[in-house]
This record gives sequence, structure tokens and C-alpha cells, in this order.
Amino acid sequence: MLKAFIGFIIILLTIPFLVFMPNAIVTEWHTAGAFNEQMNNSIELSAPTITVPVAMKDRNGLIFSEEYVEWREPLPLVEIPIFVRQLFLESEDAGFFEHRGYDVAAIARAFAANTASDSLGQGASTITQQVVRMRFLSTDKTYERKVTELFYAAELEKQSTKEEILEMYLNEMYFGNQVYGIGAAATYYFNRPLGELNEAELAFIAAIPNNPSLYDPLQRFEKTKARQERLLTILAKNGVLTAEELDVHKNTAIHLNIKKKERNAPAYSTYVLSELEELIAYSEGFTEKMAQAKSDAEKMELQLQLKARTAEVLATGPVIETALNPQKQQHDERAVSALLKPQGLQAGAAVIDNQTREIVSLFAGKDYQKADFNRAYQAIRQPGSAIKPLLVYAPLFESSAYTSKTPVNAGNICIGSYCPTNVGGFVYGTVTVKDAFRHSHNTAAVRLLRSIGIEEAFSYIEPFGFKSVTQKDYNYPAALGGFTKGMTPLELAGAYTSFIDGTYIPAHAIRAVKDRAGNILYEWPKERVNVWSPSTVSIIRDLLQDVVLNGTGRGISYTTGYMGAKTGTTDHYKDLWVGGMNDNYTTAVWLGHDRPKSIQYLSNQKLHLRLFSTLLQD
Repeated sequence: MLKAFIGFIIILLTIPFLVFMPNAIVTEWHTAGAFNEQMNNSIELSAPTITVPVAMKDRNGLIFSEEYVEWREPLPLVEIPIFVRQLFLESEDAGFFEHRGYDVAAIARAFAANTASDSLGQGASTITQQVVRMRFLSTDKTYERKVTELFYAAELEKQSTKEEILEMYLNEMYFGNQVYGIGAAATYYFNRPLGELNEAELAFIAAIPNNPSLYDPLQRFEKTKARQERLLTILAKNGVLTAEELDVHKNTAIHLNIKKKERNAPAYSTYVLSELEELIAYSEGFTEKMAQAKSDAEKMELQLQLKARTAEVLATGPVIETALNPQKQQHDERAVSALLKPQGLQAGAAVIDNQTREIVSLFAGKDYQKADFNRAYQAIRQPGSAIKPLLVYAPLFESSAYTSKTPVNAGNICIGSYCPTNVGGFVYGTVTVKDAFRHSHNTAAVRLLRSIGIEEAFSYIEPFGFKSVTQKDYNYPAALGGFTKGMTPLELAGAYTSFIDGTYIPAHAIRAVKDRAGNILYEWPKERVNVWSPSTVSIIRDLLQDVVLNGTGRGISYTTGYMGAKTGTTDHYKDLWVGGMNDNYTTAVWLGHDRPKSIQYLSNQKLHLRLFSTLLQD
């Protein structure tokens, strides 16, 4: 009785206590005022601390990959059923629309209960206070934190409408299992949008936030069901439900249908995120600024800004529409992996749609896992003779009167100390350009590059934007693929698309980046540039086809009416390449080991040709 009496006395003192605060609490008041501007910015749903899942869609509009740690699906209040709002208002804060952010009477009752029991277990938080706690404060049960919470709640009520606060609350409550918000709870626990759930299901998920561990439907289904029935009873008691409706909802069976995180095509989705950063850089001027940067430090600072901006965009939960062909991606992964039997052997490849110039599939490596080294766009390797059509022969036809029948000397040649040799050390005399291309004579290619001029030849591949090709590569060994670093399978495949019709546009996976309302945020320009003349394209396509029929590409399977390719081999057979196309797709595939070593035996077995054939199948 003594404790109860003391508690009653403390209740009477509570109201003036809220007005005449000790110095420590007054300090908190000033802190709240000082953070006024910060709070104005922080209460927006797009705040960086609240990340919304990123969804990637394939060419059919179906989600194939999701990026998130926390599952969220924020909804505007108008899309949240009235029944849901009633569930929380009646059970959590019946006076929500009347109070100013806190309920003094409830605080007094809680204070008395806690004093009587020597504990801090009894709560008295309004919905506004709960929002404040979720956004700005800790969950420590101390009187000092509770008083600070009151002032922040009052401040939030000044800055926001009741409807805005309720929307925040319903979208940010924790529903267990890394699920935040009522919309996300619906899609996670029932795999259906909130608007499609019946009243029993709505009440079931509404039971969780009171104690997400205790009422976890996956671990304690019966406890969740019991609390659901208590919530429904409250609604009936308060006149929201009739006795008949209460009985129906209590007896409606609950069948969970837990959402599975989409993690398909990791090789493709990993690349999409990388391309997104490039798209943002292009769209917001970072690319141009970095190209004009006067120092490495300036460029580094811009790169850090770009990464921060990309993270900011990702936090909003954009929908990324892509060109992924899920059936082909799955086929290519299985078929190519099945051919990579020797231990440690790897491959990287990109397949591009000839009509749209979009990336439809990527092979990142055997047994690839998300965030692994992606050989499709990260493996920079010397291309060997696969570069010859782009750096030597097409520029030759563009800049001279040469044709495929023009004779060329394929004999020994030395330019200074550089003396290239042909494969096998064979020496040839005068051959036609077609023969030199068909059998990939190195000496002829170097002679032709010299006749074109190094600067002139390299000017023709500038549109392709090979990221690792620098001024250091402007030399004669480049005619044979002897670059300082080289290029990726994706880069080489993209360059080969210029032989479809002479035009070029960078191959992309992303069609559009949209916000959750469907508004376009980013998309690539669609203008193509003319790279090769029609006559050059015609000759090159004929030469590529001849390689398949009569040259180093014999063994490639025809999959359509046209098939053209060029092979490439680096010193000591450390890398095997094939680049080319059929009527539907263009591809480039690299074969080798991550730590280079000779694979000449695989060249003899024509494994690279089989990989190429596989990738060009539908």
C-alpha cells in the first residue's frame, strides 16, 4: 500500500514535472531545437538510413533478382486499408488524432505501475512516440530517454500531419525476419500485396510488431494467432466489428506463403549493378568530369562522390528493367559449364542481341557465385588475333583500295627489334588478304598495320571505348593482340557488333531505371554512330564466314544461315578467344586459367570453338 500511495503522489507531480525540467532534461530540449532542421530532413522516407529493395526485371517484365538486407515495401497511406489503420489505432493509440504527440494520462498510469513494481516494463507510447523511437532514439527504457522522446514527439507533430505520421508508422514498424512495414509484411508472409489480404490475414500480421520475437509466425505461429484474436476482439469491443464478423475472422484459416528472395542469374545481376553506376555517371555528368580531371586525387574524389550517389539511388529501391533473356542465360550457364571439365579451367563470355544491341546473357565463370570475379566484364586479357578484324583489316579497307583479293607479303618482317613470327614458325610468301585473314598470318597483319599507320588504325577503335587500351598500346605488337592489358569479353563482343551493319552503340543490359511509381530515372541514349562503310562491312563479314568454313574457325557449328568468327591465341596458348556472330547474336568468349598457363591441348581439341557454337544457340 505504501508503494501505491507513493506512486499516486508521483502521478500528481508528473504534469508540472513536464514543465519545470531539471538541467539535464532542459539540455535535451535545446538539443531537440538544435536538431530541428536535421529532423526536417530526416523524417522523409527516402532518408539514406532506410533502404528499399532493388528489383531487377528481365526482358519479359519478371523479377529475376532482388537486392536487399531488409525487406521493405513502403505504401502511401491511401493504399493501406482502413481496416489495417483501425487495427493499430484501436490497439496502440486510440487517442492518436486528439493528442499532441504524447498522452499525459497514459504516462501517469505507466509511471504508477512501474513505481509500484520497481520496474520500467509498463509502456505508454503513442504512435508518434513510436515513430520518434524508430527514427531518432534508442529503445532504452530509462526515464531520461522517455522524456527526450516526448519533446521529439511534440516536435514531429509540429512538422508533420497526423496522416503523415501514421504513414511513417505503418511503413517502418518491424515485423520480424528483417521485414519492415505493413506492405512488406503482406508480401513476405503471404506473398501477396496488402490490398489482396482478407481481414483475418491483416489482423494476423498486425499481431507481430508488438513483440516480433514472441509473435514470430515462423517460430510461434500459435502465439501470433492468439494475439490476432485479441486484436480482433478489441475491434469488436470498440464497435468496429460485429459479433458475427468477429467469429468469421477468428475462424478463418491462416496459410502462410513465405516469400523467397529472387537470386537468379547472379552473373547478370552483378553486372547490372556495375552498369548502373556507369549509367548514373553518364547521366549526372561524372563521366565528363572524370575525363577532364587534372589529377588522380581529383578523379578519386569524383569516384567517391559517384559511389555515394549510386548508393543513394539504390537506397530508394529502384526497379531496373533489363534485357536479360532468362532462358538463354540458364542455357548458356549450364552448357558452357558442362564443357569446362579440366580442373581450374575458366571462361568468360557475353552474348548480344544483333537487333537491339542489348546484352542478353553473360557467362562469368564456372561455379560463379554472386560477388565473385566476373570474367564476362572484369577479366581483362590480351585478345590475340581476335583483334585483327577491328584494328587491322577493317581500317585497311576503310583507308585504302584494298580488297580481299589484294596480294600481301606474309614473309618475315622486322621493324626495329620487333620481329613477329607466324604460328608454328611457318614462313609464307605473297598471299591474298583473304588467305592472310583465313589463316591468321601474323607477319601480314603487322605489315598491313604499318601501311595504315598506327595512329590511323587506333582511331578506328576509339568509338568502342576499350577501357584498358592506352597510348602505351600504340605499337606494332597490337596488330597481334599484344596489348599492355587487353580487354574483356564484353568489350570485344560489343566491338564486333559493328560488323552487323557498320553502326555501333555500346551494348547495355539496362533498358531503364524507374522509381517505384514507374517514373523513368535513367536510361541510355539510343543513337548509333557509323563506324564502318557498307563495303567494309560486306568484306569483313565475308572474311569472318570464310574463317568458319575454311580457316581457324573450322569446327564451329552453323546455327543460322550466316556464321562468322575470328579466333585468337596469345603467347604459349595461355588464352584462347573467339569473337563473331550469326544472324541472331554476337558474342566473344575467352578461355583460360585465372592464373595463366598453357592450354595448347585444348586448342587442339577446339574447345573454344565448341564454346562459341554453344553461345550462339537460342
